[in-house]
Amino acid sequence: MSSNIVIAIDGYSSCGKSTLAKALAQKLHFIYVDSGAMYRAVTLYFIRHHVDLHDHQQVAEALKNIHLNFHSRDYQTHITLNDEEVSEEIRRMPVSDNVSAVAALREVRHEMVKQQQRMGRSKNIVMDGRDIGTTVFPDAQLKIFMTADPKVRAERRYKELYEKNPDITLEEVFENLAHRDYQDTTREESPLIRAQDAIILDNTNMTPDQQLDFALNKIKSLLDPE
Repeated sequence: MSSNIVIAIDGYSSCGKSTLAKALAQKLHFIYVDSGAMYRAVTLYFIRHHVDLHDHQQVAEALKNIHLNFHSRDYQTHITLNDEEVSEEIRRMPVSDNVSAVAALREVRHEMVKQQQRMGRSKNIVMDGRDIGTTVFPDAQLKIFMTADPKVRAERRYKELYEKNPDITLEEVFENLAHRDYQDTTREESPLIRAQDAIILDNTNMTPDQQLDFALNKIKSLLDPE
């Protein structure tokens, strides 16, 4: 196991994984790696280039042309796809509607896991996603599995999307999340499951500050055992 500290945060869509991971990274001065953004950026590339998800050769060739990087600006983590800033575009509905199907592809997951593991070898990191504690970093020092009531998750996501897309409906968002949950938990390659040693964090009735305190207490006991 690496001497660097890895905090793995897994869970369902719109549970606030990224919010918690970013806050933890900032508090601990760790690097935040948004694995979901990586899959979204790949999805955006596939949409733009009309990649046929059923054509394994086409998928493999497309992955060779995808170069992802993270950089920080104004205390925010931004992602570039082939040197183009795509942090906002990857959060729009066309990507949200297709990201689970793209992320389920074996070739895509293998390539992203390789890139994620490379990041974790040299730095203290906080990474959130669907399979960080089970596949990417099974030896992570701390694993948190986040969940929340589906209706609460849909309402949170709706508020987030409404500012940029006022035509969207709560029903659309709820259906999108239900569809993604099904795809994420039933896919063959690295399905969304809780690692046996992951701590469950149900944040249905918690504020972001309460979640951060919860996680920091777990980390404190990990780093400073009695």
